[in-house]
Amino acid sequence: MENQTNQALPDIRQSQVLNAPIQKVWEAVSSAEAIGAWFMPSDFQPVVGHEFHLEAGPFGRSPCKVTEIDPPHRVSFRWAKDWTLTFELKELEPGKTEFTLIHGGWDAGKVTEFGQPHTDVREIMAGGWAGIGQKLAKIVEG
Repeated sequence: MENQTNQALPDIRQSQVLNAPIQKVWEAVSSAEAIGAWFMPSDFQPVVGHEFHLEAGPFGRSPCKVTEIDPPHRVSFRWAKDWTLTFELKELEPGKTEFTLIHGGWDAGKVTEFGQPHTDVREIMAGGWAGIGQKLAKIVEG
């Protein structure tokens, strides 16, 4: 146990420019109903300390806890036992918002609750986030 070292892996960080006002994007990332439309169903509330669950389909209910709410710029929460998920918004100009997703907490020495190595899951998630970002774009730009 003493020899165990932290083998941190880089955060998944994906940014995209959305043709939508920052307030509209904020509404899409800060309510349970809206998050359910592009990410996963949940009982999220934009309140620091609020404990909620993401409905992760075949992976069941995933426990989460809100760690930061800074309207209309940042939502952050703990996800499952190791991860942090952050949505950052930045108004580039009226009607254009940069959305950055940061999925942190990856460690090559750890496995998920389901026994999958973080190294494997990280690759799958990085690809999945791109598709989820496209769903978000359709909702806020539509």
